[in-house]
Amino acid sequence: MGPEAKLYKNLKKNTQRIIWNRIENLSLLGMPDCLGYNSSSHFFTVELKVAKGDFVKFSPHQIAFHISHPKNTFILINALGQRCIKLFPGSMVRDLSTEGHRSGWPLAASWSEIQKIFDQVA
Repeated sequence: MGPEAKLYKNLKKNTQRIIWNRIENLSLLGMPDCLGYNSSSHFFTVELKVAKGDFVKFSPHQIAFHISHPKNTFILINALGQRCIKLFPGSMVRDLSTEGHRSGWPLAASWSEIQKIFDQVA
């Protein structure tokens, strides 16, 4: 199992109030990895990223997706060396791609905080 598959497994395990659909799509370049649906009947997307250092790699298509869809999109980063999880709004994709995941304040940095953010998506 690859690192992103493990991250998805942890996402599902730690956010059990969310219905998750994994998106494996080669025809829609830049489409995020996950589609979530919360108890308030709202959809949102999550791009999964595993970082070995401070920097996170995004394709130009992923950057374009998050720029053109600034609401209800998220980027979940698992920083391996630091053993931490960070959730950022998709609107921060430019900063994350140029400055890394230490560039700004995440919306959440624990699974319980992440669950609360996803519960409140409207």
